[in-house]
Amino acid sequence: MTTWAFPTIETLHVCFLVIVVGTVAIVDLRLLGVASRNLPVSKLSSDILPVTWCAFVGAVITGSLLFSSKATAYWGNIPFRFKIVCLALAGLNMVIFHFLTYRSVHNWDHDPITPKAARIAGALSLLFWICVIGFGRWIGFTVR
Repeated sequence: MTTWAFPTIETLHVCFLVIVVGTVAIVDLRLLGVASRNLPVSKLSSDILPVTWCAFVGAVITGSLLFSSKATAYWGNIPFRFKIVCLALAGLNMVIFHFLTYRSVHNWDHDPITPKAARIAGALSLLFWICVIGFGRWIGFTVR
């Protein structure tokens, strides 16, 4: 890679990740009843999630490029492994939420306080994404 390629791809990766985490946080904070309490959860989700998915695809592409530049070093890096585990847990949390809790959204869509399962999913999502960011940042200090 040229001297400018890695920092450019890394910058794009961080930008995509900021969009992913920011949009996910908007929905999570609604699930927690902290923000956007006057908006239906389904409306907020349908408006925001397309942006989240586009940014997630960008983050995966740029992250894959970064990984491929030093695959052995990254794979042997403990913070990288924790980041991947937290990313997988965030995905699993989302799948469980959408296939179980969200199925009954029509019953609580307009409620300012969502059901306990939705609040737990929102809290776990925020926790996992904060960990993804933290471990991702830690990687920069430990991979050589």
